Amino acid sequence: MEDNLQNNHSRISIQVSLSGYSFKVYAGADVHSSGWLGADRIFTSPELQKRYDSVEVSLFTPKVALVPDNFFDPSAARQALSEVVDLGDSDAVDYVPVQGRGAVLVYSNSIGEALSRAISQTVRDSSGNAPAVLPEMYYILKDLDSCREYNKIVASYRDGWLHLAIAQGHGLLLANVYEAVDFTTAEYFIFLAMNKLQLNPEVSTITFRTPLSQDEEMSLYRYFKSVEVL
Repeated sequence: MEDNLQNNHSRISIQVSLSGYSFKVYAGADVHSSGWLGADRIFTSPELQKRYDSVEVSLFTPKVALVPDNFFDPSAARQALSEVVDLGDSDAVDYVPVQGRGAVLVYSNSIGEALSRAISQTVRDSSGNAPAVLPEMYYILKDLDSCREYNKIVASYRDGWLHLAIAQGHGLLLANVYEAVDFTTAEYFIFLAMNKLQLNPEVSTITFRTPLSQDEEMSLYRYFKSVEVL
């Protein structure tokens, strides 16, 4: 199976939170999704023991801030992040450019978990390199470009945090993380953001990077023209 994956440009995308992880394996037109798994499964899942042409590992860290290129100073990255999130003295701070957005995403992966580091050392690319662990927000911003409509809305929800980005055409309007105790509260923040941006859900499609239950999907369909799950 591994040979077939390599011949079809194989890719694995892994999402990690405090409660566990999930992954999707792409091989040609085939996509295999794991659903949400516990941390104890990383050494028994055969998909995590393979090598892939491309490996993505995203962490659901709420400690993120998007800074325009013109205002970004690497030496002041920690200060920029501390102005919008609570940082501990020992929290590590890093940053990554967001292509096509004219901005840099400043972040901290210090959220009290070691699972993402263990996964990044377990799953390697075809050259044997360990993937970088990047914030879920980075991949949300990246996936905005895959939305076909003018109103582009991409979200993830896990462990009480809603990660949300909204764009119109090529213009980014919002990128934020909200603390939401349940999915109903997450919906509230989605509609609040859209209302402030004067966007109409009835003519918009919302895309989630995390799985939705049937009830969650049907609830969104009451307001949005369409609901998609990557």
